[in-house]
Amino acid sequence: MALDTGIAQYDAPEKDLYEVGEMPPLGYVPKQMYAWAIRHERHGEPDKAMLQEVVDVPELDSQDVLVLVMAAGINYNGVWAALGQPISPFDGHKQPYHIAGSDASGIIWAVGDKVKRWKVGDEVVIHCNQDDGDDEECNGGDPMYSPSQRIWGYETPDGSFSQFTRVQAQQLMPRPKHLTWEESACYTLTLATAYRMLFGHEPHDLKPGQNVLVWGASGGLGSYAIQLINTAGANAIGVISDESKRDFVMDLGAKGVLNRKDFNCWGQLPKVNTPEYNTWFAEARKFGKAIWDITGKGVNVDMVFEHPGEATFPVSTFVVKKGGMVVICAGTSGFNLTFDVRYMWMHQKRLQGSHFAHLKQASAANRLMLERRLDPCMSEVFLWNDLPDAHMKMMRNEHKPGNMSVLVQAPKTGLRTFEDALEAGR
Repeated sequence: MALDTGIAQYDAPEKDLYEVGEMPPLGYVPKQMYAWAIRHERHGEPDKAMLQEVVDVPELDSQDVLVLVMAAGINYNGVWAALGQPISPFDGHKQPYHIAGSDASGIIWAVGDKVKRWKVGDEVVIHCNQDDGDDEECNGGDPMYSPSQRIWGYETPDGSFSQFTRVQAQQLMPRPKHLTWEESACYTLTLATAYRMLFGHEPHDLKPGQNVLVWGASGGLGSYAIQLINTAGANAIGVISDESKRDFVMDLGAKGVLNRKDFNCWGQLPKVNTPEYNTWFAEARKFGKAIWDITGKGVNVDMVFEHPGEATFPVSTFVVKKGGMVVICAGTSGFNLTFDVRYMWMHQKRLQGSHFAHLKQASAANRLMLERRLDPCMSEVFLWNDLPDAHMKMMRNEHKPGNMSVLVQAPKTGLRTFEDALEAGR
């Protein structure tokens, strides 16, 4: 029976396994697929941990959806999954192999029998939060606080680095049709994470006129943070580590940019009231003065957008204003955070952990992309066979400013429709 999808019918054979980039008949689910798999005994750097394997296509539960992955986003979740840090994915899902990947664009290929909002042929992007949907946080609270909350592609075994991926129906959002498949695949994780960090923690949700210090301003998180700060009518002060990235950050709309290599106050905090602490304190004040040169004398930032962690956290907690917030979503430079708690309690500052986003927040962020108010800031696109190398570049901080994608079923870059992909694959 023909599927009512709006996609023109095409001839394709029914097989048990298709080569990467080869399209099955629309809605036909093969038995197996290619995937980049991690196994527990291979934990290590991505180029050793990730190997291409043939695995079974996952089966669907009633609320699940199977998506043909056209392109997938490269983010630090893949590095952590390969390394098995900060936790091994196998400690959670207990499966024999792990498919990483927490971002994707694709086409719905099959739906569970209780899925109502989506149908075969719909073009989608995927947000990475999963939950069981049956507790009070999922029904009137914040699903990110649900005891069943988990990150798809890190805490689940079936991420986006495969020809097909299984997701919950509530993870799906409409794909911006003005973007290519690879552009659509690169933004959801970092954009939604940045959105919740900036707007999801009342009463410290970002307001017009406020100032935000953004670490890693040229990276995936930082590039969206700056754009979101602009949409709120606030001011972003970006921090970079390479002068070649200054123009990129300023062109995104930052009010000013600081190069952290101009200062020497990074790493764990020295013991308070030692000569080493006094040296650190003088350098941290120098950094704070550089912020004032952008915001105005005596005007400390209302919020610090944190994710490096160990290297930057002592300074972040020092430079944020009285009653301000340091919001953190990761620890890419290390997990052992130190700070001078005197400035925390006496100045009544808030430390806030933030972890991805729920559907409403992810959808609000996606709407900005659908309305063309944000740029995906895609910097590099990799071919399927180069996926481990892309993660090596990210782990070594050798990647270009912005966000990265890898082609999966899309046969080449620059394609915007399924028909384009079919034609290019012939």
